Amino acid sequence: MRLPLFLFILSICGLFAALSRPALSDWAMVAGLCSVASAILLLGKWLRRSKAPENWAVVDGSNILHWREGIPDIATVREVVDALTASGLTPGVVFDANVGYKISDRYMNYKALASLLGLPVDRVMVAPKGTPADPLILQVARDLGATIVTNDRFRDWVDDYPNVLQAKELVQGGYRNGTLWLAL
Repeated sequence: MRLPLFLFILSICGLFAALSRPALSDWAMVAGLCSVASAILLLGKWLRRSKAPENWAVVDGSNILHWREGIPDIATVREVVDALTASGLTPGVVFDANVGYKISDRYMNYKALASLLGLPVDRVMVAPKGTPADPLILQVARDLGATIVTNDRFRDWVDDYPNVLQAKELVQGGYRNGTLWLAL
């Protein structure tokens, strides 16, 4: 937010200088265009900031996939996403690279998974092949100040992400008598 504001103030000052001094009149058009462009940047930043959700939940898609009787089912993740949304949270889902093979015998990218989950593509991530999703989940949660929805305790990552792995940041869940429960 600071850079667009700085550019806007600088370009307005340049515009006033170009308009008030005849020797700088050739720069008036450039300064005017810079003022308009920086105002657009500033407005865009402000709109994105005002629309940014504050209550993020990072969903461990590969963990949740198995919550219902241990059988991988994308509908389970969709149900969790819907429950989080109904609770006022904004879910983002991270999967291991092999998720497509578990649910459809082929690789599936973030776009295909986003479609199945009813989420925008910018809220679904698939870890690169050979990379575990856990550090991605923990990094995203750290960056967004988000809770993590999973039954995983991330014991292998405690040294790298100690502040993210506090008990209040991890939301567990599962199914009891066929009904989804989340410890929100």
